Amino acid sequence: MAGHSSRKVLPGFDLTLGVTVVYLSLIVLIPLCAVFIKTASLSLEQLWNTISAPRAVASYRLSFGTSLLAAAVNAVFGFILAWVLVRYSFPGKKQVDALIDLPFALPTAVAGIALTAIYAKNGWIGQHLEPLGIKIAFTPTGVLVALIFIGLPFVVRTVQPVLEDLDAEYEEAAASLGATRWQTVTRVVLPAVLPALTTGFALAFARGVGEYGSVIFIAGNMPLISEITPLIIITKLEQYDYAGATAIAAVMLVISFALLLIINLLQAWSARHGRRAT
Repeated sequence: MAGHSSRKVLPGFDLTLGVTVVYLSLIVLIPLCAVFIKTASLSLEQLWNTISAPRAVASYRLSFGTSLLAAAVNAVFGFILAWVLVRYSFPGKKQVDALIDLPFALPTAVAGIALTAIYAKNGWIGQHLEPLGIKIAFTPTGVLVALIFIGLPFVVRTVQPVLEDLDAEYEEAAASLGATRWQTVTRVVLPAVLPALTTGFALAFARGVGEYGSVIFIAGNMPLISEITPLIIITKLEQYDYAGATAIAAVMLVISFALLLIINLLQAWSARHGRRAT
């Protein structure tokens, strides 16, 4: 019986580890290494001139800045939306819950065209904002709107299961002890969902940095103003400047890894802090 109970569903450690390493190498490690190897074909002067060009620097600022801002916006409103879906019942709740996954299923090009049609100066919303001097389409603001649209599901779907597992009795107990609503949210609810919220933020940010299809139509693609970094990479590839394209891509990789490392460290710290508090 002891021998039978010790049998595992999957094969042994050596085989599964080998499959995992081979799979990750083919899908992740080898392509990433190829980027840096191709970039190494440039001299230091060529590399610096490529990655520090004014258009490239402006695109870094736009891509990473709007991605961080969009992820922050989604962290706030995604938490609120997840809270409403978990804690309240209302007509059309199932339809709203299904619509959250729309950016996952919708082709990114279709999303970009739809957002452009809505926020252009003659669009459903843009025509009302234009007289107020607010222009969204073909500006950096349009890039922000597109990234908020495609990043929202990551936060909601990450936080929602945690809120479902968080019993409402904790909130009732806090209220019975005299806690205000703000104290209940900041000292009871937020510490429990903070690791998941940080994960959702990281996923939304990572998706936003590399997003192309939904942004390319609404951005306007004006150099130094609304040109995203992926577009510069595509442009260099079309010009057969493969080393230049991989150099820009390598910069994006390094910055993305650094920011994600910081986010993961913050997530680990918040998880340890939450366990100590409990």
